[in-house]
Amino acid sequence: MAEESITTTLPTPQNQPPSELTTPDESKPTLEVSARETETAVTTSTPETETAAEKPEVTPEEHQPPKVTETETASTEKKELGDEKSQQEEETARIPQNLGSFKEESSNLSDLSDSEKKSLNELKHLVRDALDNHQFGSVPKPEEDTGNAPEEVTIWGVPLLKDDRSDVVLLKFLRARDFKVKDSLTMLKNTIKWRRDFKIDELVDEDLVDDLDKVVFMHGHDREGHPVCYNVYGEFQNKELYNKTFSDEEKRKHFLRTRIQFLERSIRKLDFSSGGVSTIFQINDMKNSPGLGKKELRSATKQAVQLLQDNYPEFVFKQAFINVPWWYLLFYTVIGPFMTPRSKSKLVFAGPSRSAETLFKYISPEQVPVQYGGLSVDPCDCNPDFSLDDPASEVTVKPGTKQTVEIIIYEKCEIVWEIRVIGWEVSYKAEFVPEEKDAYTVVVQKPRKMKPADEPVLTQSFKVNELGKVLLTVDNPTSKKKKLVYRFNVKPL
Repeated sequence: MAEESITTTLPTPQNQPPSELTTPDESKPTLEVSARETETAVTTSTPETETAAEKPEVTPEEHQPPKVTETETASTEKKELGDEKSQQEEETARIPQNLGSFKEESSNLSDLSDSEKKSLNELKHLVRDALDNHQFGSVPKPEEDTGNAPEEVTIWGVPLLKDDRSDVVLLKFLRARDFKVKDSLTMLKNTIKWRRDFKIDELVDEDLVDDLDKVVFMHGHDREGHPVCYNVYGEFQNKELYNKTFSDEEKRKHFLRTRIQFLERSIRKLDFSSGGVSTIFQINDMKNSPGLGKKELRSATKQAVQLLQDNYPEFVFKQAFINVPWWYLLFYTVIGPFMTPRSKSKLVFAGPSRSAETLFKYISPEQVPVQYGGLSVDPCDCNPDFSLDDPASEVTVKPGTKQTVEIIIYEKCEIVWEIRVIGWEVSYKAEFVPEEKDAYTVVVQKPRKMKPADEPVLTQSFKVNELGKVLLTVDNPTSKKKKLVYRFNVKPL
């Protein structure tokens, strides 16, 4: 089949999604991406599109950023063929990807429908009456003489009324109760009472000691700007940690307090202004999770789910469960009845072989931690070459094909790149090909068979003293598609 190419020049709008390979300032290159696939027979073009043949020649004196080309050819190695379904196909058949469609409602007040605006105004009126009549039950400090003044009640650092952020907070309660105003007010009153009984405002500032830094942590943002929270249940395979956390009722209460404190501190970093990001993307890693036999964990989880659903309405943008084992669906039947249909619609499930791919649908690879298939390292581990702001690109390497990333260099520089293939089981090589026809190709990385146990991310660099191109080649001989992730930075010499 004849090869045809799709060449696209990427613009640089102000609201550029983080997944596209562009940068906001001129010191970093704006990339032209060209993809050529042997199995594609469709060519698209726009008035802004230009082909390589139409591109004017560039002299070494001119400053021009690198150009990236991704090319697919047939693999030179033999495929691993079999009659059985691939692991990915089996997981797809066994594990549901989601439990309903869900689109997050806008937090922009101007986007509300007339009926929603009416409900919000009605709730604000009821809240004002409740504050005037001290129905929220707050107790003033002894030295304060409030007289007939209304109650002053705040939640997550936001006053219930007379604040630019108040409407967004009240909207959360309305949406949790399907805009039933009286039910929303009841939920709000119950939440305020629970927070007072649990002494939430004091809890936020407490210095609680726990060993759960690896169990729950915030890391990066998704493609829409939601902060991402990771919950790693496999850490509880450590018997010492498990017993220290769940062995008796007091320890389980302490665990619950630490989780509420973590959530409260995270919520107070959200933006409750109209149109702001006021929800969190939750990721639950089920790899090596203790399972259904741990009744203490099951009981604590059930209690936490009920508590969060009653008192933290509409704070979860989406719940992704990754590395899901077969038994978790049984566990879901236990906690499912305690979740509203609305909460269920936000759930996404992925088995081990599809976890990274699923995360990349919502989170750019440079924002995903290395242990989950991305390129982002722990903030404590300094990476002098890249940061969360350096975008990465994704390429699917089809079974039995070879994918080459071609970076054309127009000036002397040092180029540094990171590259990984999820699960590896491929061959990788890197080389520099000078523009001069008589010059020799420089081998940066000899062909290397990468195994799953090898380092997850390769970081390499090359000093370019003449015009030419860097070629990064991945050969996939297997019968499974692979996800290639890479990014690069250019430093002037």
